Amino acid sequence: MGCCFSKQAKRKESAKESAAGEQQQLQQVDGGESKQYSWDKREKVDPKDYMFNGLKDQTMGRLPDKVAGQQFVIQECENCNIYIFDHSATITIDDCTNCRIFLGPVKGSVFFRDCKDCKCIVACQQFRTRDCRKMDIFLCCSTQPIIESSTGMKFGCFQYYYPELAAQFKDAGLSIFNNTWSNIHDFTPVSGETNWSLLSSDCEILDYVPLPDNDELKAVRVSVDVNRSIVPVTWGQRQKKSDESCLVVFFAGDYTIANARKMIDEMISKGLSLIQTKEVVMKPEDARRVFKEKTTEYLPILENGSVVALEFNGDGAVQSCQEVTAGIFSSTKVFVSESKTSSSHDVDSFFNFADMQMGV
Repeated sequence: MGCCFSKQAKRKESAKESAAGEQQQLQQVDGGESKQYSWDKREKVDPKDYMFNGLKDQTMGRLPDKVAGQQFVIQECENCNIYIFDHSATITIDDCTNCRIFLGPVKGSVFFRDCKDCKCIVACQQFRTRDCRKMDIFLCCSTQPIIESSTGMKFGCFQYYYPELAAQFKDAGLSIFNNTWSNIHDFTPVSGETNWSLLSSDCEILDYVPLPDNDELKAVRVSVDVNRSIVPVTWGQRQKKSDESCLVVFFAGDYTIANARKMIDEMISKGLSLIQTKEVVMKPEDARRVFKEKTTEYLPILENGSVVALEFNGDGAVQSCQEVTAGIFSSTKVFVSESKTSSSHDVDSFFNFADMQMGV
């Protein structure tokens, strides 16, 4: 036993000597000063700066550039208005009651736990609730939203604007066109009961989450005009008004986003509904499945990057889309369904492949 302890003691002594030697070497660098590493120069983060805890009857928030991709925590708040006007890494919201919450783009997950009677506007990669009840959520989510052990959940499409929001979506790695807000997965369904539903398409967002009323947060120039929303407001999985839909696909280029938004504005003004949107990379085999005999002319430009696809619905949708693309985008390569007969197949082929690619 003595020998065993002696070996352990020698190993400890050797480790101390080694550590002392390394420290001495560091002190000899640059004339006796310790070497500086990049992680030593980082500004220290205080978690308390990225947390709202135990607030009651208050309006609180963070201005653009004040969160800058950090994690954020909101917990045990009651009857508060909370606004995170910046992008973040992840956000957890625990044990909050009767709160109105806006969350700018979240690169990872937003997780609500044990919350009730809250109204929220959220943009994120992943969305989940557990043990929540009676919540209204205007959502932009890249993947399928999940609720668990939650009841009385109502969902609408994210609609919001302020000047910094587009850049924040980019910083968070989110596409404004990838939004599965209405495709809810109930992890704990109850037979004969519905734990979630969709909000009315004509509901007013200010009836749920008001604009901030304190001077600091008023500096953010917010608009809730549906026509200015950074995220295109889609119809989602509500019952379609018509049996005619049309697929429109814009290919990667300098003005892809601008062209897609222009197309949306034009078709909405003609009374059509924007059902869903998607931004994905298409491989040659994907293109052949969707574009059929037209694939050859699109293959070279697929190498430029992601495509943006739009589904419009309404009587005469195909003809209206063809006329607008021919008139406004005549110099831009755009795919538009050729006929009402083929359009249903076009829509199903594209969005089925896109959903599989994104794991929805």
